[in-house]
Amino acid sequence: MAYEFKLPDLGEGLTEGEIARWLVSEGQEIGEDEPLVEIATDKTTVEIPSPAAGTVSQILVPEGEVVPVGTVLVVIGADGAGATPRETVAAAPAAERTASARPRGDKVRATPLVRRLAQELGADLAGIAGTGPQGRITEADVRAAAAGAEAHAGEGRREPIRGIRRQMLQHLTRAHEIPAVTWVEECDFSAVELPLLVPLVLKAAAESLREFPELNARIEGDDLVYLDHYDIGVAVQTEQGLVVPVVRGCGERPLEEIDAEVRRLAEAAHAGTLAPAELRGSTFTATSAGRSAGLFSTPLINHPEVAILGVYRIAQRPVVRDGEIDVRPIGNISVTFDHRVIDGKRAADFGLAVISQLEKR
Repeated sequence: MAYEFKLPDLGEGLTEGEIARWLVSEGQEIGEDEPLVEIATDKTTVEIPSPAAGTVSQILVPEGEVVPVGTVLVVIGADGAGATPRETVAAAPAAERTASARPRGDKVRATPLVRRLAQELGADLAGIAGTGPQGRITEADVRAAAAGAEAHAGEGRREPIRGIRRQMLQHLTRAHEIPAVTWVEECDFSAVELPLLVPLVLKAAAESLREFPELNARIEGDDLVYLDHYDIGVAVQTEQGLVVPVVRGCGERPLEEIDAEVRRLAEAAHAGTLAPAELRGSTFTATSAGRSAGLFSTPLINHPEVAILGVYRIAQRPVVRDGEIDVRPIGNISVTFDHRVIDGKRAADFGLAVISQLEKR
């Protein structure tokens, strides 16, 4: 008896996943709960165990392909003779299989003949602008795209963008649609224990968000949803790319708990073991890259949030205090905000409130 394993719904609104790496091969025996496949989701990679024991008779989706939830990925047991119509997609030409694997809303319009030609010429239909009626991709469009690719084929080394980096590319492309404005000011960190910088910033942000609720919000369609909890995402740079795990309950938890949670999430991020739920549902985001952050940069807003807080390199600088020059640990703090829903003065006042929280500790 064959078991058809489908891409599961991993929760939190996931609609698709990328086959990052198969941990088995066709013909291999696998036990129940043994590692089967790694799925790249929104900024993390999840290892999924086999739901059944048996022989891996058919792997239907190759590594690097993105498919919607519910797609049959592999057949375990028997010889795969009971393949469903969705499974037969794996035997179709690559261009047709890619088109079938896209989630609903795919706007690629091309006849089967044109799709076959694209597969033969190695042209990616998703990257071709159709010149035919209603945006349909024509044979001429495919040949022109293939000719252009061939002309540049010898330029440098090419690698497909996969896994976390593909998710980051898609996410940040969307972030550029936001009309963002950035406010920046200096902060005196003399009262801050630098080993506790991140948890202190999260605590200060949560306290300030109570006073400025429009920054702790989310855009949903034509609505701005004001949120009554403070789950703050923390940007963490890993070898695989940027991830943003969420520290929940920053408004209620004591500093020690926030510190422990930040450390746990950072370790999991570097190890690549974050669960999808640990990367979703943030209400606000903070980013601090330490020395690598430089004096100042412009962070991108973590859509669908409406603002992000940035903390930059802290260094000893001369400042004037009570009419005299003093040397203090000074760093810049920024607030990048969606100007469609937040006024500049409110964003600036929020930033000053965060600075006040940090300077008075």
